[in-house]
Amino acid sequence: MCRKRILCLFDVDGTLTKPRNKIEPHLEEFLYNKVKSVCTLGLVGGSDLKKIAEQMNGDDVVKKFDYVFPENGLIQFKNGQEIGRESIQRFMGEEKLQKFINFCLGYLSKIILPVKRGTFIEFRAGMLNISPIGRSCSQGERDDFERYDKIHNIRRNMIEALKIEFPDIGLTYSIGGQISFDVFPTGWDKTYCLQHLETEGFEQIHFFGDKTDIGGNDYEIFHDSRTIGHKVMNPDDTKMQIIELLGI
Repeated sequence: MCRKRILCLFDVDGTLTKPRNKIEPHLEEFLYNKVKSVCTLGLVGGSDLKKIAEQMNGDDVVKKFDYVFPENGLIQFKNGQEIGRESIQRFMGEEKLQKFINFCLGYLSKIILPVKRGTFIEFRAGMLNISPIGRSCSQGERDDFERYDKIHNIRRNMIEALKIEFPDIGLTYSIGGQISFDVFPTGWDKTYCLQHLETEGFEQIHFFGDKTDIGGNDYEIFHDSRTIGHKVMNPDDTKMQIIELLGI
């Protein structure tokens, strides 16, 4: 197997790490010492580079992986160097962007939850991340909200309200992780990163992700004709599937 012809492209949350946790040392060592010797490594996440770096144990993640695509690939790194970026602000324009944000803030102000914390809307280069409970909640509060959301569909109901209020704005909504959902221009899901890989000469691109069902933020890239999708349950399952795929 030629390393340069096979790319293993990984989601972060739920795939290489437990949600918002750091990668376990045994999996990190396995990726860098074994997997990287037989295939090219890529990383694509909805979070910004700072959060990805926190979960992957440092900013040198852009050097350890051959390709790193924060924010679904709206920012691109190859061999440790940034090679491009795009902006949702430039795409939408300030007037539409503020109208959308104002509606979200109004909607969130009317939701009653067991607890609410801070940072309900996070502005990223390629998307808005919206969290009804607030991203500054503790891990225990994250777990509690995830269970509450499965019963009361807080995130799904808000997405439906946004679709009704903004039917023609050209946005896509994607639930990922435990407490939030992403909003981005249609086509700016994780498949966005693939355009930067099409001319790289790979014979196969294997994508590993956990949120591969409809509405999950791995759905589009998992089903894309340019990738071979692998649905995983957790980081340990990811490791087992890699071993089976690569025979290492």
